[in-house]
Amino acid sequence: MQPHEYGRRILLAVTGLSPQVVTETVHALAVTRSPAFVPTEVHLVTTAEGRDRARLSLLHPRTGWFHRLRESYGLPEIGFDDTRIHVLEGRNGQPMQDIRSPDDNSAAADFITCLVQELTRDEAAALHVSIAGGRKTMGFYLGYALSLFGRPQDRLSHVLVSAPYESHPHFFFPTRDSEIIYTPAPDNRPHDTRDAVVTLAEIPFVRLRDALETGLTDGACSFLDAVRLAQRAVPPAGLVLRPGACVVVAGGEEVRLEPLRFALYWLLAERALAGQPAVHWTDKGFEARLLDSYGRLVGRDSGDFERAQRNWGQGLARENVDPLKSHVNRTLKRVLGERGAQPYLIRQLGSVPGTRYRRFGLTLGAGQIAIEHRKLARDDGGCASGNHAEVQAGPASSTVNGRIG
Repeated sequence: MQPHEYGRRILLAVTGLSPQVVTETVHALAVTRSPAFVPTEVHLVTTAEGRDRARLSLLHPRTGWFHRLRESYGLPEIGFDDTRIHVLEGRNGQPMQDIRSPDDNSAAADFITCLVQELTRDEAAALHVSIAGGRKTMGFYLGYALSLFGRPQDRLSHVLVSAPYESHPHFFFPTRDSEIIYTPAPDNRPHDTRDAVVTLAEIPFVRLRDALETGLTDGACSFLDAVRLAQRAVPPAGLVLRPGACVVVAGGEEVRLEPLRFALYWLLAERALAGQPAVHWTDKGFEARLLDSYGRLVGRDSGDFERAQRNWGQGLARENVDPLKSHVNRTLKRVLGERGAQPYLIRQLGSVPGTRYRRFGLTLGAGQIAIEHRKLARDDGGCASGNHAEVQAGPASSTVNGRIG
């Protein structure tokens, strides 16, 4: 079912000193939008002063703009009264006049989180959330709460009002009949509210509800509790190695490495997968294992492998290994970005006793690493075929040539 097809249709808006966002949003949803989403009830989250302004400007029995909107456009009865104006409460249980302190922010976050949790419990209802009004922190918490608890039928939006009607204290919605308002002094220019344009901008959001624990969506919770549980539900970093193509899949992105660099990364991934400690190039057997990995990639009869054997004939040195680590890390950062690459980088992990050397390895756990053990064919068009250029391939399998080095 689409949102407008639900029997119970809720508009939840955050407002501050400009209650006009309520009538502007209802007009955009119920009059301009097609198919129309006509709320069956409206709920506000606001401060104590915001409540007073909403009561006087929207709900006054004779002059309330909300009633005028319904009558002007022939909208059906919509449940909106004092009981649906939710005033933020501080830790002392008193209504908030404003959000001024860290404690106020924390209390507002919990209040909004619990209200969204409550309104999303009814599976027969569709919730539309507007973050057009109020302080920015209120809008952020409201949008974040919807991301935590929102269902497929729920929506998030903001309203855009054309100039000069935006933020005008006497504009509440585009009227059907001509009605003149004036811009503030000294301009005092007349404008017809019939000419105003209100546009609804839907905001896509990530729905995390299905990933959260049942207790979070069923019981009372705080904003921080919800964030912690949502963070726990986010899958950890995952790494897949495809030796047949010298491709590392990190964070969903494919990164092709030059074979020698891939050989080093492969060796470190296998150690992490086996739960083995970090290594150093001076460790006994490290050179042989690295050569073995490289030979499996390019073929032990290839000229590349023979050159590597000759170059390492006197043993590995810092000048052999450090550039490999640096190139791998730079490539991962170039493809994944500085922050996205962090879980996958080759890192220094502890010191070699009695020396100034530092061991290195991957910090990922065994459960986060997978290696495809496909047979390495010389003609598979991948790593073993001699195509040694580094290439980035995104999730849509497009490729961008990288540099060799």
